[in-house]
Amino acid sequence: MPTPEPAGEPLSRPASATQLFLVFNRLALRGFGGVLPWAQRALVEEARWLRRDEFVELLSLAQVLPGPNVCNLALMVGERFFGLRGAIAALAGMLAAPLAIVATLAALYAGVGSDPTVVRALQGMGAVSAGLILAMALKLLQTQRANRPAWFFVAATFVGVGLLRWPLLWVMLALGLASVLLSRYGRRG
Repeated sequence: MPTPEPAGEPLSRPASATQLFLVFNRLALRGFGGVLPWAQRALVEEARWLRRDEFVELLSLAQVLPGPNVCNLALMVGERFFGLRGAIAALAGMLAAPLAIVATLAALYAGVGSDPTVVRALQGMGAVSAGLILAMALKLLQTQRANRPAWFFVAATFVGVGLLRWPLLWVMLALGLASVLLSRYGRRG
């Protein structure tokens, strides 16, 4: 069960763009194959740069923008604290070490990729990544507990994509437009 977020505890901020680089670099190395669960932990719980609700908002935006979610998140967090310089530092931190590791692994995989042990190990890592994403989703669920429209959109997405097998792009466009309209016009008192 997730620990409740202290209400009055102030947030901190990174001391420099270099600290942003280092935190995102460590984050990228911690979460090889699935960084988002670690991102929530590092940015909300450890560094305390964001509140859970802020993380959920930034992650939601990161998911609808083109490109990898965690890179979009790094850009937004970096820009929030140090503008363009921070965005570049955070993104560079996310990409530097993984790029070197992936290039090395690609060279190694060329020689052993068809080995049955390697194939089974990679399948096991897929299950671990799915479990980490599910754990993060359950932890962040608390922030949306009282948001009834959000639950409607969750259900509608599940029905559209999961049960009716409609294309994700069209479901996202339709429900995204509906959520923007509801947010804009539905909350007037």
